[in-house]
This record gives sequence, C-alpha cells and structure tokens, in this order.
Amino acid sequence: MDNQITAYTYIGEGKVVVNKRLIFYQEKIATFAEFIRALYKQEQVSYPKFYKMDSLSKLGFISAELLLRNENPGRFKPGSLAVVLANSSSSLDTDLAHQDSIRNRSAYFPSPSVFVYTLANIVIGEICIRNGLKGENAFLVSEKFNPAQLQEYVSDLLDNGYAEACICGWVEILGNNFKAVMALVEKEGSGAVLKKEFAPLPFTEASLNDLMNVN
Repeated sequence: MDNQITAYTYIGEGKVVVNKRLIFYQEKIATFAEFIRALYKQEQVSYPKFYKMDSLSKLGFISAELLLRNENPGRFKPGSLAVVLANSSSSLDTDLAHQDSIRNRSAYFPSPSVFVYTLANIVIGEICIRNGLKGENAFLVSEKFNPAQLQEYVSDLLDNGYAEACICGWVEILGNNFKAVMALVEKEGSGAVLKKEFAPLPFTEASLNDLMNVN
C-alpha cells in the first residue's frame, strides 16, 4: 500500500489553509505575535500553556492543533503516531532572545523560561504533550526545504512498521518571517475519516512542494 497525505495545514503569507479551505487571513501583519494570537483566539483553542511557549512552538503547536482538529489520534495504537518536523533556522529565533538576556554582564539575567526553548525539538514535545503522543519523533535541520529528505525519512518509518501514521512538515520562524506546512501521512486504506472537501494526496516530493506553495 502507498503512503498518502490525509490532512494538511498551511500557515504563511498572512493566511491559514486547512485541507484546501481558507480559515484565516490577515492582509496586514504587524508582527508574528499579533498574527498567532489572533489565530489562536479565532479558533477558540483552550490551552493556557500556549502563552508561555516561544514563537517556534506556538507556530508548530497551532499547526498541529488545526491539523488534528477533526482527527482522533486515539484511533492509532499507542506509540504509533510519529512526528517528524524540519526547518532551516533550528531554534535561532529563541537563541537570539536568550543571547540578549546574557549579553549585558552588568544586568546579567538569563531567563529559564527562554532557555528551555533553545532546542528546536521542544516544539515536538509541546505537540506530543498536548495530544498524548509517544511515538517516534525527529527534528531535521536543512539549509532549505528538502522534500526528498522528509519523504524518505517518514516513508521509512511507515514502510518498516515503526509507525502507523506520521505528522510531518516544515515549521520555520525567524523574527516576523514564518511559514508552517504540516501533513498527516498514513497508509492507503488505513481507515482514515476523510473530509469531503479534501481527497488524499500521494505522499511524494511533488505533493510536499505543492503544499509549500499553496495559493
């Protein structure tokens, strides 16, 4: 059986698209903080810890929240839903904030709440905690979006029985430049409840590139 994309989320250029449906749009984006806060409120997400997260975790968290909103992660066997994400800046956005907190030796005060997010894979931890996921996970860093690497890594997990399904994608932010593309990948015929407005896509490099450039 082939692997297929059964759901996806796109966040970028001031818009949010879920399974081909535009659910949010801001023509003028002042800051990422304002954008993500407005999206969080519109979608009526209830998770107080969200406000304590760094920007990368907020972006990845809300992407996964929208991706899984109409899914039931519990339909997968315990530990069988993997998470594989990638970007080009790792946790640099938060690393710079941490550096600012220790640069001035006369007012030296490194913040534990910032330091804890100076690893890119913390965003995966936030997603797993929220959804009770205990499967395989990895965070990949490459100079630019690498669909071949992502497709090969995830396919290996599914084809060799390490996972039944995988949340995968690209979560990138540096300052107010950001983009997130997240997909749920499963085996064809896995029993996924598909949305009428979205037919599954083959899990290929071409499909991943198309999702990165949603109009």
